[in-house]
Amino acid sequence: MTSQPVTGRPQATPGPRAQTLAVQGLVNRVVRGLLRTPLVGRLVGSRLVTVYVVGRKSGRRYAVPVAYTRREGHLLIGTPFGWGRNLRSGETVAIRLKGRRRLADVQVLTDEGDVVDAYAVMARDNHGFARFNSIGFDPAGNPVPADLHLAWAAGARAFRLTPR
Repeated sequence: MTSQPVTGRPQATPGPRAQTLAVQGLVNRVVRGLLRTPLVGRLVGSRLVTVYVVGRKSGRRYAVPVAYTRREGHLLIGTPFGWGRNLRSGETVAIRLKGRRRLADVQVLTDEGDVVDAYAVMARDNHGFARFNSIGFDPAGNPVPADLHLAWAAGARAFRLTPR
């Protein structure tokens, strides 16, 4: 793998690089339950937030537990999965943060540089996030640039949530 950045969206977009489990739905249900439990939610919630998303076309409601990183007063999250397309800059979204349900303002990051930078921050802060998104580290402990660019090329998006 080369460390040269991928420029522009490639013609043939690679498939998602994030590693999901065969029982991901069950895992998400258990994690959502833990995040709702007052004492446990505070402990588990130090790395996870539940984002309540409503499908733009279907109107279906999704409750998605996702890893976050605190950065400059915001929560930084990222995903290559379809639920992220339902978040729009300037809109609000309901979240459960450390056991408490509240609203957050959304800023969507889709430009290559913005997503790569955000994923680098999240990968450095949370190696589990890096593993889940197939992002390796160089000998100095920095995320591999090619992996970050491949995540973006495969459809990764990043979001800056500002809790109210």
